[in-house]
Amino acid sequence: MTTEAADAWKHWHETRLDRVSAPYGPLALTATHWVEDHPDGRLPDIPGTWVADGEGVVLTAGEADGLSVDGRPFAGEVRLTADRGPEAEARVALGEKRLVVLVREGVWGVRVYDPGSAARRAFKGIEATPYDARWSVPGRFTPYDDTRTVRVGNADGRERGLALAGELAFALDGQELTLRVAQQGDGLLWAVFADATSGGSSFRFRFLYPAAPDAEGRTTVDFNRAQLPPCAFADHFVCPFPPPGNTLDVAIEAGERAVS
Repeated sequence: MTTEAADAWKHWHETRLDRVSAPYGPLALTATHWVEDHPDGRLPDIPGTWVADGEGVVLTAGEADGLSVDGRPFAGEVRLTADRGPEAEARVALGEKRLVVLVREGVWGVRVYDPGSAARRAFKGIEATPYDARWSVPGRFTPYDDTRTVRVGNADGRERGLALAGELAFALDGQELTLRVAQQGDGLLWAVFADATSGGSSFRFRFLYPAAPDAEGRTTVDFNRAQLPPCAFADHFVCPFPPPGNTLDVAIEAGERAVS
């Protein structure tokens, strides 16, 4: 079983490398512009004018701007909502670049993904600790009666709400620990955590995605799959910092540690 788990981890790690280094993966992000910061509608180094109207972003451009929308050269005006699919399929493009529309707490923005980014060219890999079965332990998820939203700092220096669904309890080396976690639409849990290695032998915080708990709340807490947040690969992501209670006083010497 340990060999199978180690092989599964190796496959997971290799898949992570492929996704991170993909043409429109996190290494390709070169800018995030918040439209409200540019009242004239002119975003740095992006042609056209971009104006938020509450329900989306209105883009106005001419043929000379060189933009395309839905794969066709664009001139005129178009209303854009947040891109929901892969970055490579964003509606707006400028040559090989993809201009991804996003919204955070009602604030609209545009992200620039460039396959030729310096970070993507320089990427050599992800430093990760080899699989060790002792870092994979049973966990139990206890949901809150209602979702609790806490305000936490984000990697871009702003504070935003983080919706938490419950608490995940587990034991490491006989020590009882808990993490406050979010829950995604498919049931997958999401923990933003730090530990005694954070900022030293590992990045300042990491993400963990335990499997959807069963009817009794049981799942597996596998720190071998602790992963770097997107902001470890590019400065323009707005990753949330760990919420109160999610800085563990143990050294989690497992999972992804740093970009190499």
